[in-house]
Amino acid sequence: MRQKIVAGNWKMNLDYAEGLALFTEVAELIKTDITGSQQAIVCSPFIHLQSLAQLAKGSLAIGAQNAHQADAGAYTGEVSAKMIASIGVKYVILGHSERRQYFGETNELLAKKTDAVLKHGLKPIFCIGETLQEREAGDHFDVIKAQLVEGVFHLDAAQFAELVIAYEPVWAIGTGVTASAEQAQEIHAFIRKEIAAKYDQPVADNITILYGGSCNPKNAPELFAKADIDGGLIGGASLKARDFVDILKVFNS
Repeated sequence: MRQKIVAGNWKMNLDYAEGLALFTEVAELIKTDITGSQQAIVCSPFIHLQSLAQLAKGSLAIGAQNAHQADAGAYTGEVSAKMIASIGVKYVILGHSERRQYFGETNELLAKKTDAVLKHGLKPIFCIGETLQEREAGDHFDVIKAQLVEGVFHLDAAQFAELVIAYEPVWAIGTGVTASAEQAQEIHAFIRKEIAAKYDQPVADNITILYGGSCNPKNAPELFAKADIDGGLIGGASLKARDFVDILKVFNS
């Protein structure tokens, strides 16, 4: 059975007190509302990470939103995977479309970041996805394959098994537009097929693939019912405790 995961990406939101208040509310709701084995992950800004890592327990884990590819050095303003690992964080988002778009992160750079994160025992949530222009041009499969090949297919099977993959149609992030469940499933199945071709079917069958594109409590049940969608990478809805936990509740059993 693949791990079912709902990961909240707070992005650059919430000051320190607001972040702790939201996390506390989420933790309390999870205690009362979650009955399955699904994993909740909160990926916060760096200022919250140490405090949240100390508070997290049970079905809650903490993730960072980025990591530098070097362990240390003259990189003012950056935070390394070694630093992140030292405070008890377990996950790191890599390759989010906003990092690719606004900060020019390439597949080559993300391959180095993935290596750094794995080196320090952290689990990458590796994001891939196409823009609206790429989808309309019919290039979405080629784009996604290249992101996999150039970003993470240099890993051996054991290393790759530590990853969580997140498919985020860039055209559906923060727009209120959601890929249909059928569109999402088509891409998730394609990703799993490419993983099987590179490694083997068991590796592909065991990897968790999340959907990240305007997922909310209303559309989550239909999306998560699809065979190859194992949860969500949640943006805006993760800033509301009730919405985030309601998405997580879809996997209650």
